[in-house]
Amino acid sequence: MRERYLERTRRLTPYPLTKGTIVRFIETVEYQGFWGSFGDLIWWFLWAFVFFTYLMALFAIIGDLFRDHKLSGGWKAVWIVFLIFVPFLTALVYLIARGGGMAARGAAQAKEYQAAQSDYIKNLAGTSPSDEIAKAKSLLDAGTITQSEYEGIKAKALS
Repeated sequence: MRERYLERTRRLTPYPLTKGTIVRFIETVEYQGFWGSFGDLIWWFLWAFVFFTYLMALFAIIGDLFRDHKLSGGWKAVWIVFLIFVPFLTALVYLIARGGGMAARGAAQAKEYQAAQSDYIKNLAGTSPSDEIAKAKSLLDAGTITQSEYEGIKAKALS
């Protein structure tokens, strides 16, 4: 058997073989640096894109886990542990099993944020000029401000 192997390697190698010679059939390629070829560049960007996409999905899943108030803390911990030890499979299972609820929870939270933002903007915008004049009039009637201060508030509100 060994003789057949040596005979085959003698035919395949350009140099003479003797007993004990180690034959390598792997061709060595010179290292061309990090950006050595266009193919390397394409593969690097592909893997960077896949890694970035995975991180975005992972953060979305973790955010959804903590946004869900119906899921108990123990199940949240189980999901996190599986995300750490079996990340790709767990992320895929989570997106398939709970993806619809993920969208609903995200939409509900966006609606809450929008309502809070509109309340805040209404609060910042202040009141109408007639409301400001009415407040100033009540302060004038209570004796908190003078007639000249009232006129100044009224002029500012109307301008």
